[in-house]
Amino acid sequence: MLSSDRTLASARAAGVVARTVVAELTEPVPPIITRFVERLVGSTRPVGVLFYGSLVRTLTKGDTTPEALSEGVLDFYVIVDRQGDWPRGRLARLANAVLPPNVEYHEHEVDGVPLRAKVAILTLAQFRRLTRPQSRDTTIWSRFSQPVRLVWVRDSEAADSLLRCVVRAVGTAARWAAELGPEHGRPEQYWEALFRRTYAAELRVEKTGRSRSLIEGEEARFSQLLTASWVAGGLEASVLSDGEIAPDIAPAEHRTALRRWSARARLGRPLNIARLVKAAFTFTGGARYLVWKIQRHSGVAIALTPFAERHPILCAPAVLLRLVRAGVFSRSS
Repeated sequence: MLSSDRTLASARAAGVVARTVVAELTEPVPPIITRFVERLVGSTRPVGVLFYGSLVRTLTKGDTTPEALSEGVLDFYVIVDRQGDWPRGRLARLANAVLPPNVEYHEHEVDGVPLRAKVAILTLAQFRRLTRPQSRDTTIWSRFSQPVRLVWVRDSEAADSLLRCVVRAVGTAARWAAELGPEHGRPEQYWEALFRRTYAAELRVEKTGRSRSLIEGEEARFSQLLTASWVAGGLEASVLSDGEIAPDIAPAEHRTALRRWSARARLGRPLNIARLVKAAFTFTGGARYLVWKIQRHSGVAIALTPFAERHPILCAPAVLLRLVRAGVFSRSS
């Protein structure tokens, strides 16, 4: 392909990626979620709030009933300019600067429906850095290569900044999918290979087939973003007669990519263990979240005192004793 033709093809493909991401970001969500986010934001002025995760996939499948939303946990990323732009203590701000993101748990009743959310906080600078291909942390770009909604934004300039980050996340994920996927295969096989690798690197225990479930129902979306991102990034690919694709990656380049990924995988586990340790001290509302999870899965309601909410680690033995006495650990599955 001539240089001018390649440049034109790259620009067109970049446009396809951008338009796809814009359409997803701006797709409406149920008003109950919008009102929840408005209460969450309150008087603060973050850059924006991004909605992602399993309930976004639930909405995509058409289940927008309040009952479906109240059964799960909404997942949000709040993006701020500075650590001090989101209300929390100095220790939490410092921890978020050193090892992002911090996670909080929030509960609000909207129109009589109880909603729950896990809320992660990043600065815009951190969001930019963690979606770059050079990032050694795989968690952010892998999450934001999946469908996401922009449910609150400060202004048009902020929207453009967030759009660029999400587009970059998609491009980073697509490139790694090419380098970690099969020599040739269907587009979904590249995404499945990528998500299996990222789950392993993050020390996340998921059910067999979880990587596949992230793509089900969205095969056309993932296929389009994969091939368009490859072209936009200058990676050529062949379309085989059986509909499979084959990225043009030299064996030496492939070996180099695998070494680079191995370094990320080795870092991923201690990094996420460190985040779990950090969360024990910075997970705002974490005690309420655990009490809700325990009640949902065991049926045992645990009264949470103000002291226990402030000091969940100190009170953990007493909570565990109550669960033992309730017979939670002796119940048959």
